[in-house]
Amino acid sequence: MKVAVLGAAGGIGQALALLLKLNLPKGSDLALYDIAPVTPGVAADISHIPTGVKATGFAGEDPTPALEGADVVLISAGVARKPGMDRSDLFNINAGIIRNLVGKCAQVCPTACIGVITNPVNTTVAIAAEVLKNAGVYDKRRLFGVTTLDVIRSETFIAEAKGLQTDEVKINVIGGHSGVTILPLLSQVEDVTFTDEEVTSLTHRIQNAGTEVVEAKAGGGSATLSMAQAACRFGTALVRGLQGEQGVVECAYVEGDGEHSRFFAQPVLLGKEGVAEVQSYGELSAFEKQAVADMMDTLIGDITKGEEFVNA
Repeated sequence: MKVAVLGAAGGIGQALALLLKLNLPKGSDLALYDIAPVTPGVAADISHIPTGVKATGFAGEDPTPALEGADVVLISAGVARKPGMDRSDLFNINAGIIRNLVGKCAQVCPTACIGVITNPVNTTVAIAAEVLKNAGVYDKRRLFGVTTLDVIRSETFIAEAKGLQTDEVKINVIGGHSGVTILPLLSQVEDVTFTDEEVTSLTHRIQNAGTEVVEAKAGGGSATLSMAQAACRFGTALVRGLQGEQGVVECAYVEGDGEHSRFFAQPVLLGKEGVAEVQSYGELSAFEKQAVADMMDTLIGDITKGEEFVNA
């Protein structure tokens, strides 16, 4: 497998490159691209780590050399949130970056699976889909918004609250990847019960965990290290599915059957073509049903904004 990371010199990208070097299957190729001239140095740096993954770095205006032959493309390029910024504030800058990079993917590696990390994911995935569609190469099985960070935060916070080991916690997080569109299905966590107050408090913390990090870094950045781990977890799961491993499931923001909106995060069975099956997320509690209803205007608005950005 060849995995390309676009935005590899950034805070997420460098950490993601390190984690992929350590976690991809032996024999994998890892291509690192960023506009920044430091990128070949990032590749040289991690190349000194003794694993069976070959890392190569590319810098400059054109990502083509990094994308040639790629099976998986993970896009973290863009600007990070600063204190006081909402994910929607990132739109004008990051929308153009995603449009241009996905346009290159359409030309160079049109059958690659693309995982979009760049925020606002609710909107940037819609941008990517429209770019691919306009290029005549869109396959909804091969485009993902990476929402795994919401899952690992949920696992961590639930374990802390209930005195569990994190590997004992399994949870689906559905909807989108910002604010009220993030919905952890706490009612479905096995062998754990929550009071109404705990459900409200935990849900709010998970939805606003990104702001928690931004404020804690006091202007020094946003969630980069945890996001890199989340992206590595998703990226390696995708590779395992592409290689034919059975039963690989992760939550991701994908185009499904349109029950709620064009794109919606829910559990996805990964296979040799990307999405093998968009799975049901099961029965919801009354709280969760209301939360889904409450998020829809925001989520549909985010998606429409991305579509209109490309097609205006």
